[in-house]
Amino acid sequence: MGHRRRARAKRAPIVLAGVAAVALAMITAVVSPQPVHRDGPVRLGYVLPRTPETYLGVYAARGPVMYTGVRTFTQATGVTPDLVTYYSAWLEPFRTSFAVAAAAHGAVPLVQIEPRNVSLTAIASGRYDAYLSDFAAAISSYHHPVILSFGHEMNAPWYPWGYGHVPPAAFRAAWRHIVTLFRGLNVRNVTWMWTVQTKSPGTGPVRPWWPGRKYVTWVGIDGYFYKPSWAFVSLFGPTIVKVRALTRDPILIAETAAAPAAGQAAKIANLFQGVHEYGLLGFVWFNVPGVQDWRISGAAAAAALRKGAQTYGLPGP
Repeated sequence: MGHRRRARAKRAPIVLAGVAAVALAMITAVVSPQPVHRDGPVRLGYVLPRTPETYLGVYAARGPVMYTGVRTFTQATGVTPDLVTYYSAWLEPFRTSFAVAAAAHGAVPLVQIEPRNVSLTAIASGRYDAYLSDFAAAISSYHHPVILSFGHEMNAPWYPWGYGHVPPAAFRAAWRHIVTLFRGLNVRNVTWMWTVQTKSPGTGPVRPWWPGRKYVTWVGIDGYFYKPSWAFVSLFGPTIVKVRALTRDPILIAETAAAPAAGQAAKIANLFQGVHEYGLLGFVWFNVPGVQDWRISGAAAAAALRKGAQTYGLPGP
């Protein structure tokens, strides 16, 4: 939920142009955009597979956007994620160095763009097209798949771009404008993920924020196991039903975790079970402290993650 985000460290300073140029030069030495996964190469060109139970991701980049946290996660759990998330402030450039590191480890970067301190109407009107064009060019030059999510959890009240703060029509217009701009620049390696919050106290309806299937590739759903009694079916089930009334696009649990006190190992097993039963793409574990310490803790939790990852066919460290 949104209040966990207020505990995050400030975003790192904007990458210097020289550093970005070096990172871009490194791309030619990175693995092909078809890393081995499950039964062989599954990323054909820039199109990510839509197969259920394909992805296990992690957010482990609190503070400076570096790959160190992902490596630490792999060492601690024995699981190599194939999706790696970072959160991008408005006017922050694409983090090429992080993306290059992800590709080198066979992973896809998932970028959550947070439009703080900016008018959605201004975005839709084209006022920030220069920034968006630079962002699009950097992603296109990366030559590997990227997942982009703009204004996540917009059906919740804790973000300035969301429910109770801006009209849904303004959000829809901004979303459509961004997607249209990228497509107009022939950026072909983006998967567009529209990310909503599970039903929680204070959240609003999902449907008014839907930009239309033409503008969405995947749907993301965020939700956390705050109590031992919470289960996948009650936490995510109602929101999955609402999403399915809008689209048959693949669904990824884009942010989730359980604190050790909530029975972390059991919740991890429940996550894998829920992903399987609902036919979802997979999930992304939020492996940093927030309103609770969500990091994988203890041998039982790590073992549960490894056991589930074996079902996905993910590689070890």
